[in-house]
Amino acid sequence: MVETAQTRVEHDLLGDREVPKPAYYGVHTLRALENFPISGIPISRYRELVRAMAFIKLAAVEANAELGLIDNRRAEGIALACGEIIAGKLHEYFVVDVIQGGAGTSTNMNANEVIANRTLEILGFARGEYETVHPNEHVNIGQSTNDVYPTAIKLALQFYIDTLLKSMAYLREAFAAKADEFQGVLKMGRTQLQDAVPMTLGQEFSTYAVMLEEDEARLAEARLLLLEINLGATAIGTGITAHPDYAAAVCRHLREDTGFSFLTAANLVEATQDCGAFVQLSGVLKRIAVKLSKTCNDLRLLSSGPRCGFAEIQLPPMQAGSSIMPGKVNPVIPEVVNQIAFEVIGNDLTVTMAAEAGQLQLNAFEPIIAHSLFKSIQHLAAGCVTLADRCVRGIVANHEQLRASVERSIGVVTALNPYIGYANATQIASEALETGAKVYDLVLSRGLLSKVDLDRILDPLSLTMPENQPLSYALTPRIPVSREPSEGAITPAARGVA
Repeated sequence: MVETAQTRVEHDLLGDREVPKPAYYGVHTLRALENFPISGIPISRYRELVRAMAFIKLAAVEANAELGLIDNRRAEGIALACGEIIAGKLHEYFVVDVIQGGAGTSTNMNANEVIANRTLEILGFARGEYETVHPNEHVNIGQSTNDVYPTAIKLALQFYIDTLLKSMAYLREAFAAKADEFQGVLKMGRTQLQDAVPMTLGQEFSTYAVMLEEDEARLAEARLLLLEINLGATAIGTGITAHPDYAAAVCRHLREDTGFSFLTAANLVEATQDCGAFVQLSGVLKRIAVKLSKTCNDLRLLSSGPRCGFAEIQLPPMQAGSSIMPGKVNPVIPEVVNQIAFEVIGNDLTVTMAAEAGQLQLNAFEPIIAHSLFKSIQHLAAGCVTLADRCVRGIVANHEQLRASVERSIGVVTALNPYIGYANATQIASEALETGAKVYDLVLSRGLLSKVDLDRILDPLSLTMPENQPLSYALTPRIPVSREPSEGAITPAARGVA
């Protein structure tokens, strides 16, 4: 096999192969390209994973230079090449598929080859002249895929989680603003889709903000588990081929280079095979997805209509909703976030199965774990921003519909229980339901409460804010006996009210 104007010949354990001369990758990457035409998604699609690989290779060469394991000239060249990749250059040469066999070996080889060939250029040599700077002999000193790749995933996740946390906070602020806007808007609350008791639309929207805030805290907790790394473990955790002081040195440099508080696992054999931190994170992402999806279900239900549904709120119209039904507008933004949630829930199952499938001293399935986590985080982050900007901020309350629903609801009768008793309240509710009369009018007509007391008890502030409810059940004037109480009903007289 002879080099041509377009190719160079590289050698691996399977023999010689022609590699495109302009490529910064080499023979190992070429074989991975041929072996894994799976998803069509190259690792460069996950920018932070590529940057994480470069950060780790930078920390490694800094540690090895400090320990006297590589000369300064090569070390400086490798460091410069890593710096370029961290800055976003050469990412187009990280070409192997994100779904790959080999526990991430192809990703590590791809990084080693790109860094080695760029280093050769920096030092004045041609790509492929590996006798000067070799991908494995120099770039990969003291390392194995089995400690580099999982550490790279954890570092990439730190970057991606930062973005997700900011996106969640952005959506939370949008819900909180709506909660403030709607704080005085009375409506009926519902349980099991049936009328319950009054609340404000502001209270309803505030719950969405609180749920997000809680999940931000859970995500911040989960990311702390990702700070424990196994760099220096090499193949299975025994540290074979690495300098005795390498693990501590490389971790220190990685902390300094990235600003994240990484620490070396106490037991590197355990850390090399354990995927528990990924499972924990995936579970938190599923929690976020489930609660976001529930929120979007609520938005779709509350905005259903516009005339034959709940129609309590209006979502901002984003696009025509039908190719056949003129004027139809669909809740497309909540719908897309629902679909993101479905994907995240599925990704969690993938992570679970991949973590469970590990055997003995290594889990070979971390590539699909990484792919699943990265997708979940990226899509959740995009979904939060989209939901905030293209839906929540434009929501309008249908005041008339909300007010009318409270006035005709029988749910307000619950507030009267302490004053007229459960049996009387049940009679009022049943009659209101059968006749269409208002609870307010029925209570007055039966003489169960005075207008003064009824107005006080059913005041919106008292109905929706516990701290504003009466401290006692004292009434003026005392309520009379109900006419024709049902058998077993607790009448006012029976309750000691004259």
